[in-house]
Amino acid sequence: MPEQTRPAAPRSFATAQVQAGFDSGIAENTAIPSIHQSNGFEFRSLAEARDLFALRKDGNIYSRAANPTVLVFERRVAELEGGIAAAGVASGQAAVAVALLALAKQGEHIVAARQLYGGTVDLLQDTFADWGIEVTFVDQDDLDAWRAAVRPTTRALFAESISNPIAQVLDLGAVAAVAKEAGVPLVIDNTVATPYLQRAKDFGADIVVHSATKFLGGHGTSLGGVVVDLGTFDFTAQPARWPQLTQTYPRVPDGSLVERFGETGSPYIALVKTKYVHDLGPSLSAFNAFQLLQGLETLDLRMERHTASALTVARFLESHPAVSRVHHPGLESSPWHAQAEAYLPHGVSSVFAFDLPATGDPEADFRLVEEFISRLQVIRLVANIGDARSLVAHPSSMTHSHMSPTQLSEAHIGPTTVRLSIGLEDARDLVDDLARALDQLALTADRADLAESLAR
Repeated sequence: MPEQTRPAAPRSFATAQVQAGFDSGIAENTAIPSIHQSNGFEFRSLAEARDLFALRKDGNIYSRAANPTVLVFERRVAELEGGIAAAGVASGQAAVAVALLALAKQGEHIVAARQLYGGTVDLLQDTFADWGIEVTFVDQDDLDAWRAAVRPTTRALFAESISNPIAQVLDLGAVAAVAKEAGVPLVIDNTVATPYLQRAKDFGADIVVHSATKFLGGHGTSLGGVVVDLGTFDFTAQPARWPQLTQTYPRVPDGSLVERFGETGSPYIALVKTKYVHDLGPSLSAFNAFQLLQGLETLDLRMERHTASALTVARFLESHPAVSRVHHPGLESSPWHAQAEAYLPHGVSSVFAFDLPATGDPEADFRLVEEFISRLQVIRLVANIGDARSLVAHPSSMTHSHMSPTQLSEAHIGPTTVRLSIGLEDARDLVDDLARALDQLALTADRADLAESLAR
């Protein structure tokens, strides 16, 4: 039935207070993306609704799976990463989850770096195990370990481009070569690097995820995540490995996702949105997408300030006698300095860690870190990174506290490891703040004496 313009019906007060003054078919010419704070969207006809639900036509249905404000955010991040499509979700953790669930199902396998954010380790070793997906963790610097871990059931390799909290720089090109040999996509968490410091696609990644909560948003106000298909992996080369994309998809009556979206978009992102975001519901709100878009507009300017200040702070810490080691790849002493120069041409991580002298006594070590953090006045104790404010955390008792002693050791996290996320304040104020806190720590070469003094 052709669409017709219906004459306005008479309205009572109750009807008018709900509907007056608004026409869903009129688009306003705003200069910036609008907040489309709507759960659902009006269809022009039932025929249009049927086509949209059958994925025969692109358009807005319901904000759980798609929203116009979120779409602007998705397109912007996809372009910054050089990708072909993206899916915005409720958090970075959701981005990792749906990105990998769209690749691996029960009985299949993922190879992941050991050096990951603690919450990601929880997801992969606990929740994925509950769902029958096995994950093998390897040292990200050991290419032989990556190769040896691959199985016929492996469906993805996963790592962070810059690890949290040690700022270990992945040899992305080398790991990408292993993924290519194995015939599986390389999924990279590019949260700490952002597409400004590193475009993972340029070095062989196939899929990128971000916790947009961090640097993309940049102001500590909004949770969000995003999955980006970089368009480099051919799921049709071995179609039997990827039946979710190459075989008939029940939600596309006319065939597979590859047939429906292969020429015009991303079958992979279509699967992420129409199954995993739709069914599990980790949706990015329109309001949060709007705030993340505001952050994206200054990403390059902020990253330049973040990274420059972080290197200044790292150099100061390396020179201070109360610091035993600084984990920052911009320092010549870092084992990942050469990789930072190769993979991070616009600046090096502003999230990094350093170690205070350990005593060997866990309680004394904790009190040492607690005493240090309590003396900071400019840098805030917050479990976040990528904020405009400079933040400090103690990984072994906070963000990575669920990991075993062996896992912590393998990730280079000790009992006195302190994580910093350097913000946008004046670097001189940050150095002065750290100096005041460090200068007051007991300085002694005898660790037993230090432990005894802390125990008093």
